Order: sequence, then structure tokens, then C-alpha cells
Amino acid sequence: MFKRKKQKLKRVVCAGTFDHLHPGHIDFLKQAKALGDELLVIVARDENVERLKGLKPEHEDYRKVNMEETGIPDLVILGYLDKDPISILKELSPDVVALGYDQRVTEDDIKAVLPDCKVVRLNPFYPEKFKSSFYR
Repeated sequence: MFKRKKQKLKRVVCAGTFDHLHPGHIDFLKQAKALGDELLVIVARDENVERLKGLKPEHEDYRKVNMEETGIPDLVILGYLDKDPISILKELSPDVVALGYDQRVTEDDIKAVLPDCKVVRLNPFYPEKFKSSFYR
């Protein structure tokens, strides 16, 4: 389903809720994009966000379109429902997984699924000003 192009590109994957798009998200995407040739973004499903974070985000389709309209990712997809949120990484087979500075998933969580994948924790961008929780 997520087949690679003929030439070997360094595939970077990042994921998040991306609720209330703000400059911190843009910086996150730019940092992730700089780690490889191809950036795939996974937007968390509404149901998963509500279950894991206990809050209702902006609609998933709206958040997905917002990510696409930044022009930074090469592909934006919605995450899986009713599965371990990390399981989608197996299908995407990234070379690099970019994690946000405040994401709960650990490097060890990723390495357990993809032992040969590089995991990079990205830097915050003015977290005292730009966090989705400030916009709710």
C-alpha cells in the first residue's frame, strides 16, 4: 500500500494530532523533512486522540488537510483505528522516525518494532508560546 519509489529515498515518518495548526507544528515538519528525502506524516484519528488524551480534537479530515496544505510533507495519511498506534510504522518502513519533544512514545518503543530505524527526538519551537493546548 505504501510502496517506495524505484530509487531508494531516505524515508522519514512523523506522527501527531496536529490540533490547532500553529508555528510549532510547522517547525516540527521542517525539522522532520530535513532528516531525509521523503516525509510521511501520520495524523492521529479522532477516536484515538479521545481515547489516549481524553480530549476531542478538531476533526481528523480538517487536521489532515491542514498538514497537506503546508506543502511540507510528501504524503499525509490518517492513522489506524483499533490498533497499536506504532503498528503503522511496520507498513511504512521508515529509515527515520521523528518524534516531537513532548510526544509520549519513547525511542525504545520505536526500536522494539523497527530495530534498524533511526529515531530522532526533535527540538521544541518556543513551547511557552506554541502548544495546541494553548489554543483550546
